[in-house]
Amino acid sequence: MALVAPQMNSVNAVILDRMQSQIPLIPTLAGHLISGGGKRMRPMLTLASAALLDYAGTRHHKLAAAVEFIHTATLLHDDVVDGSGLRRGKQAANIVFGNAATVLVGDFLFSRSFELMVEDGSLKVLKILSGASAVIAEGEVDQLTAQRQIETSEERYLDIINAKTAALFAAACRISAVVAESGEAHERALDDYGRNLGIAFQLVDDAIDYDSDEGTMGKGRGDDFREGKMTLPVILAYARGNDEERAFWRDAIAGHRVSDSDLSHATDLIRRHQALDTTRERARHFAARAIDAVAGFPASQARAAMIEAAEFAVARTY
Repeated sequence: MALVAPQMNSVNAVILDRMQSQIPLIPTLAGHLISGGGKRMRPMLTLASAALLDYAGTRHHKLAAAVEFIHTATLLHDDVVDGSGLRRGKQAANIVFGNAATVLVGDFLFSRSFELMVEDGSLKVLKILSGASAVIAEGEVDQLTAQRQIETSEERYLDIINAKTAALFAAACRISAVVAESGEAHERALDDYGRNLGIAFQLVDDAIDYDSDEGTMGKGRGDDFREGKMTLPVILAYARGNDEERAFWRDAIAGHRVSDSDLSHATDLIRRHQALDTTRERARHFAARAIDAVAGFPASQARAAMIEAAEFAVARTY
C-alpha cells in the first residue's frame, strides 16, 4: 500500500470520475460498495507490477481503475446471485437498493471498464482484460452448477477459483508488462504471479468463512455453508469423515441443515479433520509459487512489496 499510494490516488480519481452518471442512483449504489473499505488488491497489483518493471508512464492508472470496475461489477452480481446480506462490513447493495438496480449498476461498471480499456488503445490489453472477464463469468456459472453438489472434487474446486478469482489477479498483473513493453517472458512471469496469488487468496477466503466472525470478515459468517458452496474445507472434511459425518454433510449441502447449530457442527467437523489447516497449507503452496514467479526480477522495493503481498494473502484473517 505504501509503495503504490501516490499512484493509487490517481487511480481512485479515475474510479470516482467514471462511476458518475446523470442517473443519480448509479453513483449512489456504486459508491456504496466502492467506498466500502475494500482492499483494492487488484488495482494495487497493476501498479506494483508496473513499478517492478520501472514503467514511468501513466497508462496503467486507467487500466487499474478498469480492473477495479470489473471486480466491483462481479461483487454486485455475486451478492444478488448469493442473496448476500453483508459486504465489507455493511449491508450488501442488493439489500439496500434491490436486486434489479444492483445487477444493472454492475452492468454499468462493466461497461465503464471496457470504455477505459478502449481509451488505452492496446488491442493486447483489451484481449487480456476482456478474456479475463469472460473467464470470471464462466467460473461463476461453474460454481453455481457445483453448488449443493456434495461430490464436487478438489480438482473442480481449483478450476472454479482459478476462473472466478485468479484470472483477474493474473490479468491485473500482466497488463502492466504490456504497457511497459517489457516482453512475453515478463508477461508470463507476472501472469503466473497473479494467478498463484489469486488462488492462494481465495483458498484463505474460503477458510475464513469457517474460521472468523462477521465483524472481522465483513460478511456473514457461514454464508458459504448456508449457500451449499463446495469449498475446500468442506470437500476435505467430507472426504475424511465417517459415515455419520458424511450423512450430515449431504443433508447440509443439500440445504436441509442450515441453522446456527448446524453451522457450529460443520465447523467442529472441519476442525476435527484439520481441513482448515490443510486449506491454508495449500494456500501457502500457491503463495510460494507466486513468490517464485517474481524471483527472477531484480531486487527492488516493488519486488519486496509483491512478495509481502503474497505472504499477507495467506496470513490474513479478514
